[in-house]
Amino acid sequence: MLLAVIAYSQEASISLGPSKIGENQAWTITITVKNERLKKYDDFPDIEGFRKRGTSSSSNTQIINGQISSSQSITMTYIPTRQGTFKVRGFSMQINGKQASSDGTTVKVGPPVQRQQRRDPFRSFFDRDPFDPNRGGGTEFVDVKDDAFLALTTNKKEVYVGEGFTTTLSFYVAEDNRAPLQFYELGKQLSDVLKKVRPENCWEENFNIENINGEPVNISGKRYTQYKVYQGVFYPLNDEEITFPSVGLEMIKYKVAKNPSFFGQNRQEDFKTFYSREKKVIVNELPPHPLRDQVAVGDYLLDERASSQELETGQSFSYEFNVYGEGNISGVSNPNIDGKDNFDFYDPNVSENINRRNGRVTGSKSFSYFGIPKEPGEYKLSDYFNWIFFNPKSERYDTLSSKLIVTVTGESKKNESIQSNDLGSFYDRIAFEDNTLSGSARFEWAKIVANLFIIGMLVTSAYIFIKK
Repeated sequence: MLLAVIAYSQEASISLGPSKIGENQAWTITITVKNERLKKYDDFPDIEGFRKRGTSSSSNTQIINGQISSSQSITMTYIPTRQGTFKVRGFSMQINGKQASSDGTTVKVGPPVQRQQRRDPFRSFFDRDPFDPNRGGGTEFVDVKDDAFLALTTNKKEVYVGEGFTTTLSFYVAEDNRAPLQFYELGKQLSDVLKKVRPENCWEENFNIENINGEPVNISGKRYTQYKVYQGVFYPLNDEEITFPSVGLEMIKYKVAKNPSFFGQNRQEDFKTFYSREKKVIVNELPPHPLRDQVAVGDYLLDERASSQELETGQSFSYEFNVYGEGNISGVSNPNIDGKDNFDFYDPNVSENINRRNGRVTGSKSFSYFGIPKEPGEYKLSDYFNWIFFNPKSERYDTLSSKLIVTVTGESKKNESIQSNDLGSFYDRIAFEDNTLSGSARFEWAKIVANLFIIGMLVTSAYIFIKK
């Protein structure tokens, strides 16, 4: 019963500002919890015709007849952008894990209201609410200079077509920074930022950063904390120069009370946008080669295996050609295979595994073949399996070739393969047809009779048509 009473007493509510304000006045949404601390809440809604100005907080504790009751509130201030009547749609917010809803309202923004400063001689200091951030004679807030910046970096300044380079967008805060900073609607901002950052002529492998954790780094002898907000590897599809434009990230920057006190608010929410610098990456064409437009680019190795190296003609075997290393694994194509007259190879089963870790994209792509040997003998699989790629580290073309040698025993199956193919009814009739040559002149009278018959039909049809 005690737990039920406590749960019932914990309330979360939403209250809205007035329905009419002047263009120079603020409108607010306040969320309040009773008998608990305000720990977590959803983002305040965006409202058409208004811009978020910042939040303020307040708390209240009362002891009546020995019973303690408390409340804590967060107020979001909205500034109108123009005059007019605006509809605030109904919305809901999760507040400390509880669902609180508002039916919305309509706010009319009129002409600026003239503000009059009135003094109430009967109101003393003790009549004022110490938690009201807008109270007369309130706290003075100052803007503390920040030591932080936004930067877009790449691990390479110059690459080849198809060569990957890692791009990172991070927010850096100096170790001795005194200005309180906080991310603001990061997910929504990143969606717009990445539309500008992503090059159109590149394949992207996104690292999908979900949790933003600070990492200590050293820049020019000064210690910073790096917060990575985006990281990915881009693979250029052509030799056009890649330009990353300057992008902005809006942060919450708090102003600090000039004279902090135990009561009241000691910091005030404000906004500041940090901008990155423009960044360029030069893309070079691959060196001349007959397959320059087809080969993959990266640092690759070969891992191969066969079900057996002792084979019999007509009996199938499996062979796996596994390419692994660092590069655009998705762009790795299967090797061109020609079994010639000695093997029949079928289209492979393909599987790939991609790992995105520590700013690198590595993985493997496996091609599993089934083959049937047709002729006995000893064969090097390198005569049938070769894969050409360009290695940007050595700046040379390289070839992954099989090192396996298989031995095939048994009778030749080449003729059986020919007999097993159905060449059609024309070839089936060859053995039963007469091969004596004969002329076609005796069939000329049949052509003449057929032509006379067609002409007669045309004349009859014309006569009937004209008569009708």
